[in-house]
Amino acid sequence: MSITAHLSSLETKHRTIETEIVQELSRPKADTVKLKALKQKKLAIKDTITKIKGRETPESLH
Repeated sequence: MSITAHLSSLETKHRTIETEIVQELSRPKADTVKLKALKQKKLAIKDTITKIKGRETPESLH
C-alpha cells in the first residue's frame, strides 16, 4: 500500500470514529467508557497521520 493510500485510509477511519463519537454524544445517556475508547482510538490514528505526514517527501508519495 502506498503512503498516500495508507493516509487516505487512516483519514477515513478518523472521520468514521468522529461520527461514532457524535452519535454516542447525541444519546440521552452516552456510554462514557465507549466514548473514552473512541477518543483514544481517534487520537492514536491522528498521531499516526501526523507522524506519516511529518516524514513525507515528494518521492515517497508514489
